[in-house]
Amino acid sequence: MHHFKSSAISMFMLLSFATSEAAPVYSAVACTDDQFATYYQPNTTFQTNLNLLLSSLVSNATLHDGFYRTNISIGTPNEVKGLFLCRGDVTPSACHDCVSAASVNITRRCTNQTESIIWYDECMLRYTNSSTLNNIVPGTSLMSVQAVPDSDRSGFSDFLASMLNEAAQEAVDSSSGKKFATREANFSSSMKLYTLAQCTPDLSSSDCNTCLRSAISAIPSCCDGKRGARNLLPGCNIRYELYPFYNVSAISTQPQSPSSSSGKSNVAVIVAIVVPIVVVFALFVLGWYFLRKRASRKLNTYIRDSIREDLNDVDCLQFDFATVEAATNSFSDENKIGQGGFGVVYKGILPNGMEIAVKRLSVTSLQGAVEFRTEATLVAKLQHRNLTRLLGFCLEGREKMLIYEYIPNKSLDHFLFDPVKQRELDWSRRYKIIVGISRGMLYLHEDSQLRIIHRDLKASNVLLDENMIPKISDFGMAKIFEADQTQVNTGRIVGTFGYMSPEYAMRGQFSVKSDVFSFGVLVLEIVSGKKNTDFYQSNQADDLLSFAWKNWTEKTPLELLDPSLRGSYSRNEVIRCIHIGLLCVQENPHDRPSMATIALMLNSYSVTLSLPRQPASFLHGRTPNRLKHGLDSDQSNSCSIPWSVNEASFTGVYPR
Repeated sequence: MHHFKSSAISMFMLLSFATSEAAPVYSAVACTDDQFATYYQPNTTFQTNLNLLLSSLVSNATLHDGFYRTNISIGTPNEVKGLFLCRGDVTPSACHDCVSAASVNITRRCTNQTESIIWYDECMLRYTNSSTLNNIVPGTSLMSVQAVPDSDRSGFSDFLASMLNEAAQEAVDSSSGKKFATREANFSSSMKLYTLAQCTPDLSSSDCNTCLRSAISAIPSCCDGKRGARNLLPGCNIRYELYPFYNVSAISTQPQSPSSSSGKSNVAVIVAIVVPIVVVFALFVLGWYFLRKRASRKLNTYIRDSIREDLNDVDCLQFDFATVEAATNSFSDENKIGQGGFGVVYKGILPNGMEIAVKRLSVTSLQGAVEFRTEATLVAKLQHRNLTRLLGFCLEGREKMLIYEYIPNKSLDHFLFDPVKQRELDWSRRYKIIVGISRGMLYLHEDSQLRIIHRDLKASNVLLDENMIPKISDFGMAKIFEADQTQVNTGRIVGTFGYMSPEYAMRGQFSVKSDVFSFGVLVLEIVSGKKNTDFYQSNQADDLLSFAWKNWTEKTPLELLDPSLRGSYSRNEVIRCIHIGLLCVQENPHDRPSMATIALMLNSYSVTLSLPRQPASFLHGRTPNRLKHGLDSDQSNSCSIPWSVNEASFTGVYPR
């Protein structure tokens, strides 16, 4: 599979649908990354096949109800596959215009490349020389720079999630086979929300559902509180705005009135047919409800029993819902201390005065029963000073909650990326945090009774106690390795882009060295006080790793150091941490040190460090330089996200 880097320009404001045949509006393009690109030579068989393919797509743009895929294979091995997908509300003529524009623009923007994908407001077009048109390629997020008022943000986020989920479900269940749906509703007297969800019709309902849920789950992290945003993925896309960006009149259909000439007899026939159908349908829905409720009870019972079985030798309690509800003051907003793609975290106080943190999974959370059981049974068996301690769980009805020890200082990112609070982290504390995280990861990889790959190590998953001791948290995505396993392949990519190793993000291969990569990113963030993505749209480098490497090769590593630390720090410790961080983020996992070696490097200056190699720039330079020059910063921001059709979870894509 080829690797991609994405490009995007600003989102355009509302176009009048009175001029439905207006020129298509370009949105984004993804070309093969220079490091992994394969190119075709002009005037070759491949170019002939590509031209024929694009011509065929354009010719079929007024047919096939807005979707068409084909392949051209004159002379092996020069086969080219391609497809287009038009937005579900556009006319055949508008679809043709969009596909025609895309077929010309894609070869201009991705010159002589063997695979590319381009998005317009009205359509998407892609081609590849790979054996399949797979969906494990990057996508792009676009968003408005304008945000909803702070007073409306919490309610707006909940309302948006509900609307997007409804649109996604309607698209999955679409009886027309187009897998396209829109929803609109008034959020307030002055704000009406318009949402859209669409999959390529060749996706199965299950894969369409997974794709759309992945796109929706990225919204809180990349576009929280924005007045409009979209996630464009190869297999699906979602969008929302506070204006009608699609042709509302073309989608809305009014119920037809019975013809007056039909007569009373026709009415009687209709009643005779409809009434039994309604009765049968009502009985079906009632039966389905009770069966689902029964299945849910059985599933919860199974999870409860399996957790109890797994924890029969561990001091972990099952809390009843009433106890947790009382401890958190009925899950009041005043007790809310965190929120993520899984749901909300609340502070609580038990009757005995003990403070707890309650991780309450939302009903729509992608962290389902399997992940819940994983985290509950796994964390309870892990006992280490640098890991959060699980006290118990609650599983009643649709409620799934994990009860942890309360950590008063929140997460590392709460301090590290705040211009004011980061001053509380002097160099001595930061170095102790780095050492503590390394010890916790070493315990997971080698010293615990289980061999654990965390898969989502990042600043927001490191909590700080009252003494600023780091405690690694959030094990919902963790994996247990067998004693003889060194690497596992998966089609289910989870974690946070920017922290994921290249072999995991692009090929689904993960190992202990995947966690080492994440640790390296985290070390460089702690040293610099900047997110890996904060260097986007700057003149210094594409991202933090590129900037660190630039200064390392120019022999100015201390340029990376957080300016707030310039008054007091250990020069040797800072340079050593940067050195270790760069060793951890090398592209080849075999070149990265183990956590045992890292712990030794941090605690002993007698250990000689090898020279690092350049970080895998295709992963971190998520947005190429050409995007920077074309981005209208007054209208939109963008971020790229990797996506797989088999993906079940995706967390924390930071906006850039």
